[in-house]
Amino acid sequence: MACLVPTCTGGEKTTLSGVVRDPAGKVPLYNVTVYIPNAALDPIPVGVSCDKCSVKLSGKPIAAALTDANGRFVLENVPATTNVPLVMQVGKWRREVIIPTVRPCVDNPITDVNLTRLPRTKMEGNIPKIALTTGGSDALECLVRKIGIADSEFTTDAGMGRVHLFVGGKPGTTGEGASRFAPTLNGGAAFANATTLWGSPSKLAGYDLLLMACEGSQYADVKMPFWANMKHYADTGGRIFASHLHFNWLQYGPAPWPGTAVYLGGNTVDPASPGISTVDTTFPKGAALADWLVAVGASTTRGQIQLWDAQHSVAATTPPVQRWIYLPVNPNDTAAPKRVANQYMTFNTPFEAPVEAQCGRVVHTDIHVKAAPSAPGESKDDSDPTMPFPTACKAITLSAQEKALEFLFFDLSACVQPDMDRPVVPVVPPPGVPSTPPGVTPVPPPVPPPPPPPPLPPIP
Repeated sequence: MACLVPTCTGGEKTTLSGVVRDPAGKVPLYNVTVYIPNAALDPIPVGVSCDKCSVKLSGKPIAAALTDANGRFVLENVPATTNVPLVMQVGKWRREVIIPTVRPCVDNPITDVNLTRLPRTKMEGNIPKIALTTGGSDALECLVRKIGIADSEFTTDAGMGRVHLFVGGKPGTTGEGASRFAPTLNGGAAFANATTLWGSPSKLAGYDLLLMACEGSQYADVKMPFWANMKHYADTGGRIFASHLHFNWLQYGPAPWPGTAVYLGGNTVDPASPGISTVDTTFPKGAALADWLVAVGASTTRGQIQLWDAQHSVAATTPPVQRWIYLPVNPNDTAAPKRVANQYMTFNTPFEAPVEAQCGRVVHTDIHVKAAPSAPGESKDDSDPTMPFPTACKAITLSAQEKALEFLFFDLSACVQPDMDRPVVPVVPPPGVPSTPPGVTPVPPPVPPPPPPPPLPPIP
């Protein structure tokens, strides 16, 4: 394939351009690697692995680019021929398609939206293996569905889907959030309780991503036995998305997690809803988020976003924890002086390890994504034990705060690098140099286990 790259004159180049979108084919995505391989792709490992941005792409690529804040890419010096393979990858999301024809020494725009979206099913490409725990105060399962993952990929942990649903709340109860499938999906099977996941380090290690929807209560007595398991999962390469009251894992988990931010617990007065929050543009991805929110219609003023039902569980963060969206001062705060309210924050793990040994990542959001008003003519999403999945997923249109969360969802999936670093186009190895499959960077030894947890503190 490399020998088919034409030599052009007059400064012309053979380019291939387009826009990469989410699996639904609707929302453009930032920081997706797009490339043309010159060999078969290596399989992507399942479960915790150390996916550093320094790891070479598989398939011996001959041209590579990253999508910008508009989801747009331009590949230069591509082969001019028929049936050109094109790969789109962000973390363990990967799809390979065939471009029918590339003409020499001109731009070749891809206008078929269906060609440049991420996979909806495992038959279309690789989807990270995701564990999702439901909760009555949010509906993350509906958001993942709206992003475009097909219903056939949602199963129990005994199924073959790429998204395994577990029910949050106390074991032995109906739980918090959706707790079973509708009769037309997986035969109406019931979800296992989230504790069956949290209580098994080996089970956790089998998932690339862990998404946890707010349950409406911290349930600290339920989580306490598994605090160390959660940190171990993240430290060995797991990716965690924690919604609102799941800050419990961070505030009370093993050191140094309690020191990652000032966790306020539940005895605070939340900001007004709706309210305007600030996007932190002081780091490269934050600046890209501000541009992206405007590009996708989630923000009318760069660097600002309207949020509904923002909470005040987290105040100041501890570097290198990165805040993304925040309220500089919560006017409703009863403390003196009034404090910052952080709505979106991230950090890499092990938090206490040097950068080169960090393989995992944690996202915490202090909002309820389902709280935003639905689009005209649509009902709101919900998650409730009485409403089997996906019957409570009624909205089609993503709200502004759901779009912001989608940005962080795909960033959580991406290769790990310090948040202050600018994403760079992967180096295309010279001909004859073997590529390295993703995820083969050795996982660092786990941090020694912490001492037994102290007695459970009083939870408001």
